[in-house]
Amino acid sequence: MASEDVKTSESAVSTIVTLAEEAKLAREGVKAPSYAVLSICKSLVAGGVAGGVSRTVVAPLERMKILLQVQNPHNIKYNGTIQGLKYIWRTEGLRGLFKGNGTNCARIVPNSAVKFFSYEQASKGILYFYREKTGNEDAQLTPLLRLGAGACAGIIAMSATYPMDMVRGRITVQTEKSPYQYRGMFHALSTVLREEGPRALYKGWLPSVIGVIPYVGLNFAVYESLKDWLIKARPFGLVEDSELSVTTRLACGAAAGTVGQTVAYPLDVIRRRMQMVGWKDASSVLTGDGRSKASLEYTGMVDAFRKTVRHEGFGALYKGLIPNSVKVVPSIAMAFVTYEVVKDILGVEIRISD
Repeated sequence: MASEDVKTSESAVSTIVTLAEEAKLAREGVKAPSYAVLSICKSLVAGGVAGGVSRTVVAPLERMKILLQVQNPHNIKYNGTIQGLKYIWRTEGLRGLFKGNGTNCARIVPNSAVKFFSYEQASKGILYFYREKTGNEDAQLTPLLRLGAGACAGIIAMSATYPMDMVRGRITVQTEKSPYQYRGMFHALSTVLREEGPRALYKGWLPSVIGVIPYVGLNFAVYESLKDWLIKARPFGLVEDSELSVTTRLACGAAAGTVGQTVAYPLDVIRRRMQMVGWKDASSVLTGDGRSKASLEYTGMVDAFRKTVRHEGFGALYKGLIPNSVKVVPSIAMAFVTYEVVKDILGVEIRISD
């Protein structure tokens, strides 16, 4: 018995020494990560690359969506997706179609990292309490619990990277004729901080928080629930084993993205409009003159909803939905394809919901 206690003590001491040595190596900059840490890092890299590639492919549609969301109804320059893209090409050229994409891609990497990690930790925590409450050690997450885990992940990730999203919206909206130009993400951040204060970086945060709950939550919940149903039910012979084909996963992801963005879209419109409040050149950017600045003044989320619906009708809450919907399928398709390529290169198994 004493011998076993000695062995146990020696094992504990050895573990502590090993952890201390790893911590020392980490502080000194020597790479000695565990397999789990290395796997997480590889997954985050793959997610960041996939997000950047997929967003770049659909960047023109993303910019068109934002311009349709925030343009003034009394001086309309963009009458639709095709006309708007042609107008941007004619007035701003190829670079105009991708304006704001660099800032968007810079935001995607940390956003994806925080979102995926937060979802994983939230899922583990929720599953632990769910099993404790039900007394069933084999219980799995229900669609509602997945919705909750996805909502937590979305709120954390959105809050952590919101200032970058805010300035990305402004950079995307400005044109070559704007009286004042943001030269890039860091210039925009410093300018907003200097001229409008730190609180301005979080304008539109509340509707974003509310909107991210159904958007990210439904994305995770619908995707994983569809995937589980396909594996268990095996309808139409789509699934031959426990693995889904890339095409089937694309379909699941497209369905999840479509449901999530349709439900949350009005809040996205309000968020974009609130982000323009306080920008002294916003009216010139959106209308080409200074007559309509008052229409950009909102005292809060509810006021923005009320004024938008009263002056432009309920349909204004879905401005830009068509280009946003059109970009969902190719964006998710590219994300999956890039995931697979990076997974093979890095030698790590990746799941969209991991």
